[in-house]
Amino acid sequence: MASVGQQRQERGCLPFTNCVVTVPQDKLFAVEVFGSFTKVMGAGLNVAGCDVCGCCISFRSISKRVEQLDVFVDTKTKDNVFVLVKVSVQQQVIPDQAEQAIYKLANVGAQIDSYVSDVVRSQLPQMNLDDAFENKDQISSAVSTALTQAMHAYGFQIIKALVTELKPSQDVVNSMNEINKQKRLRDAALMAAEAEKIRVVKKAEAECESARLQGEGIAKQREAIVEGLKRSVTSGSQETLSSEKISELLLITQYFETLKDIGANSKSNSVFIPHSPAAGVQEISSQIRNGVLQSGPGQQRM
Repeated sequence: MASVGQQRQERGCLPFTNCVVTVPQDKLFAVEVFGSFTKVMGAGLNVAGCDVCGCCISFRSISKRVEQLDVFVDTKTKDNVFVLVKVSVQQQVIPDQAEQAIYKLANVGAQIDSYVSDVVRSQLPQMNLDDAFENKDQISSAVSTALTQAMHAYGFQIIKALVTELKPSQDVVNSMNEINKQKRLRDAALMAAEAEKIRVVKKAEAECESARLQGEGIAKQREAIVEGLKRSVTSGSQETLSSEKISELLLITQYFETLKDIGANSKSNSVFIPHSPAAGVQEISSQIRNGVLQSGPGQQRM
């Protein structure tokens, strides 16, 4: 802190006298005659006046450059979390007020440190930890406003006051990281569940559509079979088939197709139904119905 706004004793450019002095571009020199301030000199070669062996005239210099002071403040937030706040203050001497900058403050850094600590400790206890991270600009603005008003009277202007670091203890950091980790795991689990739900629903919809289309195909197939049977039976005659006759023909046709499929597969479980090939259509259909009714109780007894 001592380097901020630091003053230095300077000497003239001639040996054994301070009559003439060269002021660097980045500095301002205050001229003192017998210890009393007389004027401020800018950059270049300046004539200070008559001097005898450096006893009459002396110089003090101060830098015109923008200087930065890092202030560290320990405080706590509204939710009782202790944090270390780093505030970087950039300040510069006001050339027209160089006299105040040189003579009014003994320790510029300590003065700035006090104001920054006061503002930070009044702002942060009003915020939760999350709000403090989100509102660093608000803290910076409050510090800058307070310092500008206070330091202007001492010949310094505040360029910027930045909250560059807000550091809680390592235990708090670990806890915050764990909370964030668990939140992300929960979100991932919810997304996975939603994806599984969509997959199951889409699969069910596909199966439903497949069953519907399959049913429509079977219905159209049977319709075509019925029409074919009607045409083949009544071809060349004026006879018309009743719905009962058509049902009997369809039943017999499906029966023989079933026997064909059973014979083609050696591992099929078959049901034998007695019938006579010479029987009529109505009799064969009656035999099929009776055989189905009789096979049911027989299977239960087994």
